[in-house]
Formats: sequence, C-alpha cells, structure tokens
Amino acid sequence: MYALGHELAQTPSHKFDLTHMRVLLAALGHPENRFPTVLVAGTNGKGSTAATLASILQASELKTGLYTSPHLVRINERIRLNREPIDDDDFAMLHDVVDRTAERLVEEGDLPWHPSFFEMLTAMAFEYFARSRPEMVVLEVGMGGRLDATNVVEPRLSIITDISLDHQKYLGETVTEIAREKAGIIRPGGVVVTLPQLPEANDVLGNAILNVGGRAVSAVPYVPPVSPGSGQWPVASDQRQRYPLDVMGAEIMVESPLVGRHQLRNLALAITAAEELHNQGFTRITPETIARGIRETRWPGRFQVVPSSGDDPEYVLDVAHNPAGAWALRSTLSAAYQELGDGREITMVFGVMRDKAMREVTEILFPIAGHVIVTHANNPRSASPDEIREAAARVAAGTDIDEAEDVARALDRARKVTERDGLVVVTGSIYIVGEAMRTLGVRI
Repeated sequence: MYALGHELAQTPSHKFDLTHMRVLLAALGHPENRFPTVLVAGTNGKGSTAATLASILQASELKTGLYTSPHLVRINERIRLNREPIDDDDFAMLHDVVDRTAERLVEEGDLPWHPSFFEMLTAMAFEYFARSRPEMVVLEVGMGGRLDATNVVEPRLSIITDISLDHQKYLGETVTEIAREKAGIIRPGGVVVTLPQLPEANDVLGNAILNVGGRAVSAVPYVPPVSPGSGQWPVASDQRQRYPLDVMGAEIMVESPLVGRHQLRNLALAITAAEELHNQGFTRITPETIARGIRETRWPGRFQVVPSSGDDPEYVLDVAHNPAGAWALRSTLSAAYQELGDGREITMVFGVMRDKAMREVTEILFPIAGHVIVTHANNPRSASPDEIREAAARVAAGTDIDEAEDVARALDRARKVTERDGLVVVTGSIYIVGEAMRTLGVRI
C-alpha cells in the first residue's frame, strides 16, 4: 500500500550502526523488550525456517508473531500475527507513529539522519507486536546479522541456517567473512540451533559460540535419512514431502508443503527450535502440534506449483537469487519432475537484482531450459534484460534467450512458446516471483 521503496534502494550510503536503531526504539519506549523472540539468520532457508517455526507455534495455540522480508506482493505480508498480515489501518497508524518519532529525533540532533526503510519497518513491527502481546515472535534477519536492525532483541534462542555467498558488497567476499556477520546474533550464554555446513562457516560459528559461552543445539537428529536405494529425497505427486520422524519421544508423520532436499534441513532446524522452546517452558508444543504446524505451513513462492489450466501450461514459482538457491531449484526440479521435466521442455522466466551473482546463477539455471525469457521487476535494483544477457554470455550460445520488458509480457511470451504439456519456471528475484503471482492471480 505504501510506496516506501526497497531496502537497499532507499537506504542512504551510511554505515550500518545499531546505535541509531536503539535510539529510535528508546524514543518509542523500547517495544522490542515487550515480547519474547526467536532470531533467525542465514543465507538461504531462513524465511522457510521462520515460517515453519511460526506455524508450529500457532498450532501449539501460542499467539505468534512473524516478521520476514522481503515481501512477494504487499508490504503488509512482512508483519504477521497468527498468519494474518497487519491490516492497512494499523500499518498506516504505526508508520505515522514511527515516522514522526524519527523526524523529531533528527530535528533534535539525536539521530544524524532519518532511519532507513528497513529500520523503519522493523521498528513498526516491534511496536505492532508490543501492542498485540504475542506469546512468541519469530524474527527473520534482513541481511547479515551483527548489524541488522532486528539484532537489538534478546532472543530466547537463535537459529542459523545454511551460509553461502550472497550480499558480498555488504557482508564480505568470503564465506568466513559472511559467517562472522551471521554469528553476530549469538548471545553470551545463549542457545544456538544450527546444522553442520561449509567447513569455514562451521569454524566461525563454533568459535563464536565458545567465545561467548553459548550452547549449540544440533538439528542433525531431525534430518531424515535418504530413501534407501534411490539417492533422492522423496517428493510426493501432490508436491508434499512425507516421511516418519521420531520427535520428542514420539513418532510423527512429517508432511511438508515445502519441497526439495534443501527444505529438509530447514524443517530440521524448525523442529529442533520448537523442541528447545518446549524445554524452556513452552509446554504446549508437543509432537502432535509440531506435525500439525509443519503440515499447515504456508510460505508462498518457494517451489510453488500452479497446475495447468485451459491453454496455460504448468508453472513452478521459486525464488532463486543466489548460486545456492539456484542449485536447490535445479535439484528440486530434477527430483520432482524426473530428470528436469520428465521429457517436457522447460521455459524459464528469469529476472534478478543487479547486485546478485548473475553470471553464476545463469550458468546453473539456463542450461536446463529450452527457452529463457529474461525480464526485470519494477524495482530500481533490478538488472535489465541486457545486463542479464551479458552476464549469461558463457551459456547464451547454447540457450535460446529472449527478452521482455516486464514480467507480464514475459509470462505472455512464455505461454506462446510453451506447449500445453510444457513447464514454465519463473525464478530469480523474489520481486519477479511476486509480480508473476500477481499477474497469474495466485493467492498469497
């Protein structure tokens, strides 16, 4: 509803500093201290993990807040209470409260400049949750961790999902440097839920936990074994993953709408966090509510299948804006459609932000498509079709690449070049997927 812009586009080139966020929150009466939290950081999977954990908490009859970013279609999606986005009236009122407070702080010299888009929205979320009094709030870190605006809370526990290269301009050029930023959410004496990952990330996280006297909780016991003899994670025909799992002394059937081998790690992190919260006194969390919460999780735009209808082919909508996400999509397509399409040709609609690793992502994804339509989102950070084509120069010779000036035209072109039994994969930036969902009339 509000044209507040996009995070990096609206953020001045000022140094990240939590001091300014704390000044703003102090003027608001420290809303961040009036509800318990779980803080989730990582490169890939933090949104899926946060959404799954929030669903488990709600299934356990706990009033649950969820703060995520970015949004697919409407900005209200980022601030949720018991799955419902903040309504327009509350959003407008809280924006006014935080904006007026920020302007006063700038006028009085307590802040050197107006808070960024993300700082504003995070403060609004904190104020909303403080007034709504949820029993738990799950907060997804926006970027990094150490200096992210969400990192002013004192969480009941922290979760760190898989770490890989992304946002190098802001977080560092190596996995080691990026892991140090993610490790910034670890608290002295705090609990950290994580999984083994790249060796350099493991070293950073392990040392960070030891240095602050934290307690690491491994999610490994809840990562299911691979299917015997298949070498693949099972993906059911209705795009739900199913497998039995022993959780808190009872066997449950995990039925997740989040498909793909990578999602099983995120599920394990959410289950482990739920068990840890149970041990901290949230005893309404049980094996049964964990199973129900997983089953009822909604996290749109992550390998979301839109069945064929009329003259339209089948669509797969999936956010894959960095190399790790691209490999996850490619792997999930292979498992779900058996050798990348089960004989059906893939048409790919692709767009990405220009600060992403375009060359690497295109080299991973473009070779699996018979036809690629590059486009861009209505976002000043979005790469132009020409920029994407240039980045994909190494694969362009073997791939049929077309251009469309916006997502709607790209989808129209995809319909025309794809057979009725073909598959259209819409991927890249979350903004591309969100605009495609809006064009296709897909419910969030």
